[in-house]
Amino acid sequence: MIEGPKLDSESDDMKRNRNTKVVATIGPASASKKRIRELVIAGADVFRLNFSHGTHSDHKKVHTNIRELELELERPIAILCDLQGPKLRLGTFQNSKVELEQGQTFRLVLKEVEGNEQRVSMPHPEIFAALEPGAELLLDDGRVRLKVKDCGPDFASTEVLAGTSLSDRKGVNVPGKILPIDAITQKDREDLIFALGLGVDWVAMSFAQKPDDVTMVKEAIGGAVPLMVKIEKPSAVENLEEMIERADAIMVARGDLGVEMPPEKVPGVQKEIIRSCRQAGKPVVVATQMLESMISAPVPTRAEASDVATAVFDGADAVMLSGESAMGAYPVEAVTMMHRIISQTEQERFYRPGLEALQINLQATGSDAISAAAAQTAETVEAKAIITHTRTGSTAYRAARERPTVPILCLTPTLEAARQLCLVWGVHCVHTAHIVDLRALVQKTLDVTVKEGFAVKGDRVVITAGVPFGQVGKTNLLRIADV
Repeated sequence: MIEGPKLDSESDDMKRNRNTKVVATIGPASASKKRIRELVIAGADVFRLNFSHGTHSDHKKVHTNIRELELELERPIAILCDLQGPKLRLGTFQNSKVELEQGQTFRLVLKEVEGNEQRVSMPHPEIFAALEPGAELLLDDGRVRLKVKDCGPDFASTEVLAGTSLSDRKGVNVPGKILPIDAITQKDREDLIFALGLGVDWVAMSFAQKPDDVTMVKEAIGGAVPLMVKIEKPSAVENLEEMIERADAIMVARGDLGVEMPPEKVPGVQKEIIRSCRQAGKPVVVATQMLESMISAPVPTRAEASDVATAVFDGADAVMLSGESAMGAYPVEAVTMMHRIISQTEQERFYRPGLEALQINLQATGSDAISAAAAQTAETVEAKAIITHTRTGSTAYRAARERPTVPILCLTPTLEAARQLCLVWGVHCVHTAHIVDLRALVQKTLDVTVKEGFAVKGDRVVITAGVPFGQVGKTNLLRIADV
């Protein structure tokens, strides 16, 4: 077991006075221990390691920096490994770049050739296998759009519909097509083995086209850590309920979604995904271009601030920074701004009514009944917090699904669960020693609640736990306690 933070921190300096979490991507602008510390203090709860970039050595250094800070700050910090997935790209051009004309013929060929204004290599037989006359291809994140006129197993003759400038190794998207390609590559498998060896807390998969893709990656993980599935293909949206059922969490990857489907449809799909995840009790992260302008500017646009607020209003568990924190000129300012927008949004009078508009369909289990009752009880008795005791984190996930009006303080003897729950709405985790006695549990709960700054003498709290202690999935105790 990885050595973790000091148990039962005396400090409440790191307590977040907000529910929605912040995921920050690490890159050249943020990889140092000093910068990571600044990001944590500014509001980052989860750090994303993007395995599309960087070496294993780079990621190991970042992982070490985060774990050292975790000990120093006495606060669990989650690390998300984001696998690259299949990357479909063009070949290269004679002069690294070409200028195309709208309406011209442009040929894509399987064999390796030196690209020019008439043709370029596309070394992916699986794409040619999926093409047919009339299909469209999007190059360079949709900046160039082609329509297939004629095609075969090793070529496609296309018409340029839009876009004129194209350079080496740009990405290829085939909207509306399920490509005959595995969701996990050999590189992904090697990266996964490495990341699990480091001790990451979450794994995210790219290019999920169908539910079986999720199963394939989960089998590769082998239950070591939970899997976050990035929804970035229209076929994944079409199979959304089953994708959510098989996944442990979902990321709304709006960049690729906006390429693969009309941009005007993305906001509605985002709301549908968030709603479905909340109903299923699975964490959901909204990502891509949230504060994009802050890559080069110290403040966001008003539209970007509104975009972040919309995800918060809808009840997303977390919002994510990509280039803003990985390579931008203002990574700390971007995290600070994200924190400020979330905090302000959660104080708005429309915030609670929006969250409460979704009626959660509970399962006929004691655990679901206790979690729902805890939220209602906390509001009725004006409790300051709900305190959950959990070994795997399942009790905290259920508590968060209810989106209660008070904070959720999670006490767990499992460090891995404490870290994983850093992603979950409203949950503040404390890694504690295992407790086997009810009286000791109540006293420990009250002591930690005061130490962590959630209550003072005279306040009330609501406690949930499972008796007998140590049995997974047996939440059956609800207790009101006075501090």
